[in-house]
Amino acid sequence: MNLRHMMPKILSIAATALAFLASTAAAQTYPTRPVRIVVGFAPGGSTDLAARIIGQWLTDKLGRQFVVENRPGTVSNIAAETVARAAPDGHTLLILSSADTINPTLHPKASFDLLRDIAPVAGLTQQPQVLMANPSLPVKSFEELIAYVKANPGKVTIASAGNGAISHLAGELLKMSAGIDLIHLPYRGSGPALTDLLAGHVNISFSGLAGSTQYLKSNRLRALAVKTVKRSAALPDVPTVGEFYSGYSAVSLFGIGAPKNTPADTVGVLNKEINAALTDPTIEARFSDLGGIPLTGSPADFTKLLTDETEKWRKVITSAKIKVE
Repeated sequence: MNLRHMMPKILSIAATALAFLASTAAAQTYPTRPVRIVVGFAPGGSTDLAARIIGQWLTDKLGRQFVVENRPGTVSNIAAETVARAAPDGHTLLILSSADTINPTLHPKASFDLLRDIAPVAGLTQQPQVLMANPSLPVKSFEELIAYVKANPGKVTIASAGNGAISHLAGELLKMSAGIDLIHLPYRGSGPALTDLLAGHVNISFSGLAGSTQYLKSNRLRALAVKTVKRSAALPDVPTVGEFYSGYSAVSLFGIGAPKNTPADTVGVLNKEINAALTDPTIEARFSDLGGIPLTGSPADFTKLLTDETEKWRKVITSAKIKVE
């Protein structure tokens, strides 16, 4: 075969090699400037702290500053819209939380769509929450709670962090699963809800395990069940709701997203480093202090989780006819 006949094949091989080198170079040079991690809540909360933990890790590993930018408002919708409209180059990221899987149904007129406009990059953690009762309620187990509520319909109150919050929807899912009647009392955040639970002004509530442990240890509150798929290592004797009602799961999750069409190589760099962080003992301990369980996996794994959670909450919100002003 002479050179003239071989030339098309040579050119094809060369083009493939150049494309590979360009892709590799792009992955190696990202990021080229500081990266914004946009958080849809005020500083100091769990979402903000998760962003700062992973942001510092990425700063150290990738050699550019990952700067947290708080954009609170409309339960993370402002932050999500900011990222959805940003250039898809990996230099603007979003901290995703359970609120982002709830918002598409509660706010159908939003100018963006989470699953259409945000590319899932990696999970960070799942936050266990525990169903707790004030000791004045005459129940000592989850089974006793369900029996008591059925015997006293319309009398047991359940607090939440607000209409549409994960604690609210977890309660609605429990009502649907168990066929019980609970009186929902929405508060302006998890702190006020926990305060009234401690004071006995409300009977039960789902609340984050990290902020509740001290009250459980001092017997000021009673743990009845956790809403994660598996039992919590911190409360091994406390059952999951799913042990009584198959398929029940109401996790609080955190992860990282980027604008749609962000290059796959860039997403791959971020996913690799985030997964490495979640297996690092120091980072794992810091998330554990917040009550978090590492949520490792590929972008495809995180995409499926977000899709499944969005659909689950759509069904709950629609069935319970939940609306927000």
